[in-house]
Amino acid sequence: MFGLEMPPLTAETWAILGTLVLLEGLLSADNALVLAVMVRHLAVNVQRKALAYGIGGAVVLRILGVLLASFVLEYWWLRAFGALYLAYLAVSHFIKKGHSEEEAEGSARGRGFWPTVVLLNLTDLAFSVDSILAGVALIPAGMPREQGLTIVVIGGIVGLILMRFAATIFLKLLNKYPAFDNVAYALVGWIAVKLGIETLEAAHEVFPAVPTLHLPTPLFWGVMAAIAIIGSFIATRRPAMSEAEAGARAEAIVHQIDETVADAADGRVDGR
Repeated sequence: MFGLEMPPLTAETWAILGTLVLLEGLLSADNALVLAVMVRHLAVNVQRKALAYGIGGAVVLRILGVLLASFVLEYWWLRAFGALYLAYLAVSHFIKKGHSEEEAEGSARGRGFWPTVVLLNLTDLAFSVDSILAGVALIPAGMPREQGLTIVVIGGIVGLILMRFAATIFLKLLNKYPAFDNVAYALVGWIAVKLGIETLEAAHEVFPAVPTLHLPTPLFWGVMAAIAIIGSFIATRRPAMSEAEAGARAEAIVHQIDETVADAADGRVDGR
């Protein structure tokens, strides 16, 4: 059921993996940033404990998401829900008001320890679903399920690695240029279009009355490249803070996560 098979290393496969690295890096850094912000209102002696549960939840949910991706690849109607969800994420990102950090802190403020832990894991769930569905959507329509699942698994592993080892780089990038969030979600929106069109094609095979469209592969990747290049150019024109300040904030969050992991390994997640 969860058989894996290495796909051929074509230009498209490398493009898919490169896109996953970019999206996983930005989304994982965003996830780490939100988790750190959401525990600020708790007493200092339990902040690490709550964050430890949040980080643990992120790992577990990412693994479960990779396993469930097998079902999404197999059933077209699940891909339909995935396309709608990714489209919702992209649209809601651009129409919502306020900064994500402010929203995260506001949603957690006033909550006790366990309600905060539950909220942390719901946030982890949203980020896990985002990245896993994006990986599923990038799989070419004709690729065997086993090869597609291998790419999703690689993406999930990359996300876990980036959340720890490359978190400083992507956090620094998001701190200095917050508009890179817009680039990530614009890519997610276009990926949702691809998944939606492919879902219509699959549904048409079962129900001929369903209208069908076709998105040429060069067009899809051409728009992806345009979003990445133009979006990056716009994002880097307005830095929100200096290089030093962005780096210091990123290192502070990573240090907080590192201390939490070390405490958990020593059985001291309460920070004592």
